[in-house]
Amino acid sequence: MAAKIRAAIVGSTGYGGVELIRLLLRHPHVEITSVISSSTAGVPISDGFPHLNAILTDNLDAVDIPLIKSKADVVFAATPHGVSAALVPQLLEAGLKVIDLSGDFRLKSGDVYKEWYKKDPGPADLLEKAVYGLAEVFGDEVKGVEFISNPGCYPTATLLGLIPAVKAGWIDADSIIVDAKSGVSGAGRGLSMTSHYSEVNENFFAYKVNKHQHTPEVEQVLGWAAGRPVTTTFTTHLVPMTRGILCTMYATLTEAKSEEDFLELYREFYSGRPFVRIRPQGKVPATKEVWGSNYCDIGFAVDRRTNRVTIVSVIDNLMKGAAGQAVQNLNLMMGWEETAGLEMAPVYP
Repeated sequence: MAAKIRAAIVGSTGYGGVELIRLLLRHPHVEITSVISSSTAGVPISDGFPHLNAILTDNLDAVDIPLIKSKADVVFAATPHGVSAALVPQLLEAGLKVIDLSGDFRLKSGDVYKEWYKKDPGPADLLEKAVYGLAEVFGDEVKGVEFISNPGCYPTATLLGLIPAVKAGWIDADSIIVDAKSGVSGAGRGLSMTSHYSEVNENFFAYKVNKHQHTPEVEQVLGWAAGRPVTTTFTTHLVPMTRGILCTMYATLTEAKSEEDFLELYREFYSGRPFVRIRPQGKVPATKEVWGSNYCDIGFAVDRRTNRVTIVSVIDNLMKGAAGQAVQNLNLMMGWEETAGLEMAPVYP
C-alpha cells in the first residue's frame, strides 16, 4: 500500500480548518501530521474543539516553516485574508504543495485585490501561478500543480449556477443579478456584532451591499466564461442558520429557452462531475439538502412573461464552499479519485 501524503493545516482553529480535520481524518490517502495555529500553539486542539477529544490529540504547532517542511508534503492554508499573501510564498519556496483557502490569490490583479480587500496583494508571479480551483470547471488545470487557490464560498455557488448558461450564450451576462444568502459560520469563529446571537437570531439582513469582496472574483470568472468583461449586481445576506448558502440568480434570456433546455444543458455540462446535482424540472433546491456534504444542487425556472430565467444553487459553505472543495482539489492535484474522503451523504434533517 502506498504511503499516505502528510498534510498540515494552518489555521486549524477556524471553522474551515476544523472542517478540514474532519474530512482528512477519514481520507484514505492522507495523514494529518500537523495542526497549526499562530494564537494557541502548544495547546491541545481538543481544548478548543471538544468534539475532537480522543479523536485528534495533537497539540497545535506554531507557524514555523522549517517545522512544517519537516512534517508535511502538502499544506492547507485556512487563514484569514491577508495572511496567506505573506505565508504562501514561504511555503512554496520550501518545496511544499499548497492549497490556499483565503482570498489572497484568487484575483489575478493585485490592484483589484487591494481595492476590494483593503490589504496588500501577494507577489504578482504567484497571483499568475495560482490555479483557481473551481473543480467542476477547471479540474483539468488543477491536476499535477503545486499551488491551488480555493474559490470563495459565495462564488462557488454563484459560478456553478451561472457558467453553463453564460458559456452557451443563453443569457445576457450584463443582466445578471445575484441574490446570495449565507449562514453565520461564513463569518468565521470570531465574535462580532453581526454574528452575535442576539443580533442574528430572528433577523435577516443584507450586508456589504455593492462592496462584497467576492464580487470581483465572480466577475473575473464570468468574464472568462463570456469571453469579455462582465459586471454583475451581487448582494449578500446573513440568514440566522449555522451552515449553508443559497444563491438566487436572475438573468435575461438571449433567445427562447425552456426549463427542459436548461436541464439538458446543465446535465451535459456537469456530466461526470459527481458533486453537482441538477434538480428535476419544477424543483429548486434548499440548503438543508446539501448540509454537511460537498454537493452543489442547482434548479431552474424560466419565466416567459419577463423573458428571464431564475437559477437557484445551494451549497454547504464550509464544505463545497471551503474545506470540501479543498479536499476535492487535493484529490485532483494528486491524481486520486475525485470523491476520495468526500463520499458522505448530506446530513438530514
